[in-house]
Amino acid sequence: MKIIIVGAGEIGRHMALSLSREQHAIVVIEADERVASELDSKIDARVMHEDGASINTLLEAGVSECELFLALTSDNNINLVASTMAKALGAAQVICRVHPGLQREEFLFDLRSHFGIDYIFSSERLAAIELAKFVRNPHAIFVEEIARGHIELQQVKVSRESSLILKPLHEMEFPPRVRVGAILRGEQSIIPRADDMLEPGDVVTLFGDPNRLHEVAWKLQEKEGSREQETNVVIFGGGEYGFSLAQTMESWNSRIRIFEANPARCEHLTDTLANVTVLNADATSLAELKEENVGKADYFIAVTEVDEDNVMTCIQAHSLGAKSCLTLIHRADYADAMTGFGERMGIRAAISPREATRRDLMRFVKSDKFHLVRRLHAGELIEAAVAEGSEAEGKKVKDVKWPENCVLMALLHGLRAVAPAADDEIAAGDHLYALVAPKAKKPFLKLVSG
Repeated sequence: MKIIIVGAGEIGRHMALSLSREQHAIVVIEADERVASELDSKIDARVMHEDGASINTLLEAGVSECELFLALTSDNNINLVASTMAKALGAAQVICRVHPGLQREEFLFDLRSHFGIDYIFSSERLAAIELAKFVRNPHAIFVEEIARGHIELQQVKVSRESSLILKPLHEMEFPPRVRVGAILRGEQSIIPRADDMLEPGDVVTLFGDPNRLHEVAWKLQEKEGSREQETNVVIFGGGEYGFSLAQTMESWNSRIRIFEANPARCEHLTDTLANVTVLNADATSLAELKEENVGKADYFIAVTEVDEDNVMTCIQAHSLGAKSCLTLIHRADYADAMTGFGERMGIRAAISPREATRRDLMRFVKSDKFHLVRRLHAGELIEAAVAEGSEAEGKKVKDVKWPENCVLMALLHGLRAVAPAADDEIAAGDHLYALVAPKAKKPFLKLVSG
């Protein structure tokens, strides 16, 4: 794809580096000479030290032939102006990053129609949604959406109390189009067959309709019982991340409290959020955490701009007894480390805003071959377009000889996506999401790409 990115800050740089590894034709426009020079030395792409809101710059970058235009600076005005001009000059699809406050005002004014923009987002809101998924799915180790949000993946640890243990998978009564994609048993990764059974302690990767997936997650975790109890949530940080998170969960059956040290910000939050308690207090103080009984919280979520404060307060909250701790990590390399070691410190998940943004925007990226969605213990989750004339085109799922250790997780046909069933037909232009073990990757791509 021919892609233009305006802005090489944290979000733009991360997106550019990710896309360059997939061999797209990328042009990055960055106004800061130092930032542009640094990126130019690390990326196989054209980097322009220019103003991204300049018509001459956009024309020089080849905007008329651009298939995907991404305005990713931290400035609303630059992004909106650049996006409007890009669309007028011929860019096929235009994506614009905005401040969360502006996105919240979309119900008052249709920014997309007015400016000719295909998709408007805020990184703060995307990160908040990622964190909120863990509250909505209390037993999930991780939650991931694919196929434009129509299909969800969850990893759940199987409890000894589950009614599903030691039953063959084909005997389990799952909701329609909800399935087990992989099993991690100790160090052994298993792509399951119909007669495989689940054992206590297994980490199971589920996939299917987000509205039905939680039913299976509950069954894997515990016996049937009361599930509609009020959730006690404590948020550390009342900035845009904390505000977006509280607003996302405000209508849920939750008791939400926000720790915010800035009195003026506290007043704003109190005026704006109707069902949230705002505490003018410093959550880095152990005494404050004890005074507010944070140890009794179901969720402690740290979302300040300072990674170290987020991690340390989560550790303190966990030591006091908070059941589940989640944190925002702004540096993606820190987030990777926390995903691996955070659980030992009581941190269930660490979310990176720039990685949340990358995953959201990748749904607009088309590839002639495939792109990597996520690495899982059993292999790689990849997305591939079905080519005209390929072996899979025009066949039903059951009639294709899929390689061993390959699980189809989603079939995206236009705007509609499903977890594939045996009688679903595969058409040219469809996108298939599959979990493939290393030896299954090439055979799978050969079937769909020709």
